[in-house]
Amino acid sequence: MSSSQQPFRLAVIGSGPAGVYAAETLLRSAPVKSGELEVSIDLFDRLPAPFGLIRYGVAPDHPRIKGIITALHRILGRGDIRFLGDVEFGTDLTAEDLRTHYDAVIFATGALKDAALDIPGIELEGSYGAADFVAWYDGNPDYPRTWELDAQSVAVIGNGNVALDVARVLAKSADELLRTEIPANVYEGLRDAATTDVHVFGRRGPAQTKFSPLEARELAHPRGLQVVMDPRDLEQITEAEWETIRADKRTDQIVQTFVKWTEEQARREAAGEEPTDREGNPVQRRLHLHFWHRPVEVLGEDGRVTGMRFERTRLDPEGRLEGTGEFVDYELGAVYRAVGYHGSELPGIPFEPSRGVIHNVAGRVTEADGTVIPGVYANGWIKRGPVGLIGATKSDAIETVASLLEDVSTGILAAAPERDDDAILRLLEDRGVQYTTWEGWMALDEHEKALGAAAVDADGEPRARIKVVDREEMVRVSRDGAPQPTNA
Repeated sequence: MSSSQQPFRLAVIGSGPAGVYAAETLLRSAPVKSGELEVSIDLFDRLPAPFGLIRYGVAPDHPRIKGIITALHRILGRGDIRFLGDVEFGTDLTAEDLRTHYDAVIFATGALKDAALDIPGIELEGSYGAADFVAWYDGNPDYPRTWELDAQSVAVIGNGNVALDVARVLAKSADELLRTEIPANVYEGLRDAATTDVHVFGRRGPAQTKFSPLEARELAHPRGLQVVMDPRDLEQITEAEWETIRADKRTDQIVQTFVKWTEEQARREAAGEEPTDREGNPVQRRLHLHFWHRPVEVLGEDGRVTGMRFERTRLDPEGRLEGTGEFVDYELGAVYRAVGYHGSELPGIPFEPSRGVIHNVAGRVTEADGTVIPGVYANGWIKRGPVGLIGATKSDAIETVASLLEDVSTGILAAAPERDDDAILRLLEDRGVQYTTWEGWMALDEHEKALGAAAVDADGEPRARIKVVDREEMVRVSRDGAPQPTNA
């Protein structure tokens, strides 16, 4: 397709990293940069604001990850990708609509649901999926404003980044989180929480954790928090495993952090000293790290969580996990499973339920039998499953866009019959869809910053931002603007 022809029209469904990087990869491709291929890209999201999982799936006290928004903001702010928010695929916009208005579509809808943990009692009241809790504390407008936090002792099942995020938010004081963008309802909920003890359980040992050395060290940072280790978990590491640990710098740093905490804990106990946080403040909450624990059953009474049963595990001589036959029960008032995410099926798009992904080969969406559906592509977690970080998402985008460009060059894609850029806007307006735009996001962005500037954190400093939670309010500010609060 030469630049003298109509632009190639692409729709991207999902404005998180997978969607933005797919669009950006196409714009940076050789055919586009050389002028051989002119493109027009619309980026849709079911929420009024962009950035997907980075805005609504990362703990608010993770500024390094949140900093990815800066990069995504820079890309979308250039103006060569049109953002259309508050548009839900399958409801406001159908697969047939996309075929009518676009030459191709890339689905980058991510994985939003919790993976299942198939053990008895998981359905009891007080048993939650971590993804739902994350959506609550991140102010996702599609989730309830309140969260039950009346349990003193809670369990977090998992040893990945999400498990750590959930444990840290539960264990931190609400005042510390005022430095972040948490909404008022989240602050109030965490401030009034009864939680004093957070237990994090992993099936494997300290050397098999999936988080970074920095994330491990940060666990001990919150004021008034004591990290509690079970010395037995470190004693169980064999000499052969220690050799493997020492050979890997990242793993060694993580395990040595655990060793340091265990030794300090033992020293204090031997000296009869009262436990304190790392700055010497009295302990108000405890974060217990448990390794070599395989979940067996959530225990309950009268339909509510009262505890959890685990089997102690170990590594066999071949390094495989096995049970020891020793079972341990813990008294708990709530359980959060953070054992992974799972993708959601999209209307009319072939889906593989067991893996939670769209059927695809190298990003080309296929029928279940492998037949390629021309002009339909996937990227990110909905393409490959919920594994990997931003680097993997970029690699995904390169592969998916390469498949798309190959299909463009071979001429197998049917041209959309409706090629007017604004026709899709008229369609949405005719259906009463109150879509938001990039300009609307800029208005909402400034509004949230103004809300923060008008408030203060626990140290009396202005807050950087307060996230708006109500969907109608988000749409109103995005479409009409709003009076900005001042420090009156």
